Amino acid sequence: MTKDELWFRLMDLGERAGCHQRADRSFFVGGYQFPLCARCTGVFLGQCSALIALLFRKSLSPFLSLILLMVMGTDWFIQRVGILESTNLRRLITGIMGGLGIIFIYFHIISALVKALKVLK
Repeated sequence: MTKDELWFRLMDLGERAGCHQRADRSFFVGGYQFPLCARCTGVFLGQCSALIALLFRKSLSPFLSLILLMVMGTDWFIQRVGILESTNLRRLITGIMGGLGIIFIYFHIISALVKALKVLK
Protein backbone atom coordinates (compact mmCIF):
# COMPACT_ATOMS: atom_id res chain seq x y z
CA MET A 1 0.00 0.00 0.00
CA THR A 2 1.38 3.41 -0.94
CA LYS A 3 1.44 6.43 1.37
CA ASP A 4 -1.31 8.04 -0.70
CA GLU A 5 -3.54 4.95 -0.45
CA LEU A 6 -3.01 4.82 3.33
CA TRP A 7 -3.80 8.52 3.61
CA PHE A 8 -7.03 8.11 1.62
CA ARG A 9 -8.10 5.22 3.87
CA LEU A 10 -7.33 7.21 7.03
CA MET A 11 -9.20 10.24 5.68
CA ASP A 12 -12.18 7.98 5.00
CA LEU A 13 -12.05 6.69 8.59
CA GLY A 14 -11.91 10.25 9.90
CA GLU A 15 -14.93 11.22 7.84
CA ARG A 16 -16.85 8.15 9.02
CA ALA A 17 -15.99 9.12 12.60
CA GLY A 18 -17.88 12.36 12.02
CA CYS A 19 -15.00 14.82 11.68
CA HIS A 20 -15.46 17.75 9.30
CA GLN A 21 -11.76 17.51 8.35
CA ARG A 22 -11.43 21.18 7.44
CA ALA A 23 -7.89 21.76 6.22
CA ASP A 24 -7.60 25.11 8.05
CA ARG A 25 -8.47 23.36 11.32
CA SER A 26 -6.20 20.36 10.84
CA PHE A 27 -2.55 19.55 11.33
CA PHE A 28 -0.30 18.47 8.46
CA VAL A 29 2.70 16.15 8.57
CA GLY A 30 4.91 15.58 5.55
CA GLY A 31 2.39 17.32 3.31
CA TYR A 32 -0.47 15.07 4.46
CA GLN A 33 -3.47 16.39 6.37
CA PHE A 34 -4.36 14.55 9.59
CA PRO A 35 -7.51 12.46 9.11
CA LEU A 36 -9.05 14.29 12.07
CA CYS A 37 -9.21 18.04 12.70
CA ALA A 38 -7.24 19.48 15.62
CA ARG A 39 -10.16 19.24 18.09
CA CYS A 40 -11.10 15.68 17.06
CA THR A 41 -7.42 14.69 17.28
CA GLY A 42 -7.40 16.06 20.83
CA VAL A 43 -10.62 14.26 21.74
CA PHE A 44 -9.17 11.00 20.40
CA LEU A 45 -5.93 11.47 22.36
CA GLY A 46 -7.87 12.40 25.51
CA GLN A 47 -10.13 9.37 25.21
CA CYS A 48 -7.17 7.03 24.67
CA SER A 49 -5.39 8.58 27.67
CA ALA A 50 -8.48 8.18 29.85
CA LEU A 51 -8.86 4.52 28.86
CA ILE A 52 -5.21 3.89 29.73
CA ALA A 53 -5.70 5.66 33.07
CA LEU A 54 -8.73 3.46 33.79
CA LEU A 55 -6.64 0.35 33.09
CA PHE A 56 -4.41 1.53 35.94
CA ARG A 57 -7.49 2.21 38.09
CA LYS A 58 -7.05 5.99 37.89
CA SER A 59 -9.98 8.31 37.40
CA LEU A 60 -11.10 11.90 37.77
CA SER A 61 -14.07 13.01 39.81
CA PRO A 62 -17.36 13.51 37.99
CA PHE A 63 -17.17 17.24 38.80
CA LEU A 64 -13.68 17.67 37.32
CA SER A 65 -14.67 15.53 34.32
CA LEU A 66 -17.63 17.81 33.66
CA ILE A 67 -15.42 20.91 33.98
CA LEU A 68 -12.98 19.48 31.41
CA LEU A 69 -15.83 18.76 29.01
CA MET A 70 -17.24 22.26 29.55
CA VAL A 71 -13.87 23.86 28.73
CA MET A 72 -13.94 22.19 25.31
CA GLY A 73 -17.57 23.20 24.82
CA THR A 74 -16.81 26.79 25.78
CA ASP A 75 -13.93 26.98 23.29
CA TRP A 76 -16.24 25.64 20.58
CA PHE A 77 -19.05 28.04 21.57
CA ILE A 78 -16.98 31.24 21.63
CA GLN A 79 -15.63 30.33 18.21
CA ARG A 80 -19.06 29.37 16.86
CA VAL A 81 -20.74 32.65 17.84
CA GLY A 82 -17.79 34.67 16.54
CA ILE A 83 -16.43 36.03 19.81
CA LEU A 84 -12.93 34.62 19.28
CA GLU A 85 -11.48 32.32 16.62
CA SER A 86 -9.77 29.36 18.24
CA THR A 87 -6.31 28.16 17.19
CA ASN A 88 -5.40 24.61 16.27
CA LEU A 89 -3.23 24.32 19.39
CA ARG A 90 -6.11 25.46 21.62
CA ARG A 91 -8.49 23.13 19.77
CA LEU A 92 -6.07 20.25 20.40
CA ILE A 93 -5.65 21.05 24.11
CA THR A 94 -9.34 21.61 24.79
CA GLY A 95 -10.11 18.48 22.73
CA ILE A 96 -7.81 16.45 24.99
CA MET A 97 -9.61 17.89 27.99
CA GLY A 98 -13.02 17.05 26.52
CA GLY A 99 -11.91 13.53 25.57
CA LEU A 100 -10.71 12.88 29.11
CA GLY A 101 -13.87 14.37 30.56
CA ILE A 102 -16.35 12.38 28.47
CA ILE A 103 -14.69 9.01 29.08
CA PHE A 104 -14.57 9.58 32.83
CA ILE A 105 -18.20 10.75 32.84
CA TYR A 106 -19.16 7.56 30.98
CA PHE A 107 -17.13 5.57 33.50
CA HIS A 108 -18.94 7.13 36.46
CA ILE A 109 -22.37 6.63 34.85
CA ILE A 110 -21.64 2.98 34.05
CA SER A 111 -20.23 2.41 37.55
CA ALA A 112 -23.36 3.90 39.12
CA LEU A 113 -25.60 1.72 36.94
CA VAL A 114 -23.65 -1.41 37.83
CA LYS A 115 -23.92 -0.58 41.55
CA ALA A 116 -27.65 0.08 41.20
CA LEU A 117 -28.18 -3.24 39.43
CA LYS A 118 -26.29 -5.07 42.18
CA VAL A 119 -28.57 -3.48 44.80
CA LEU A 120 -31.65 -4.65 42.89
CA LYS A 121 -30.55 -8.30 42.92
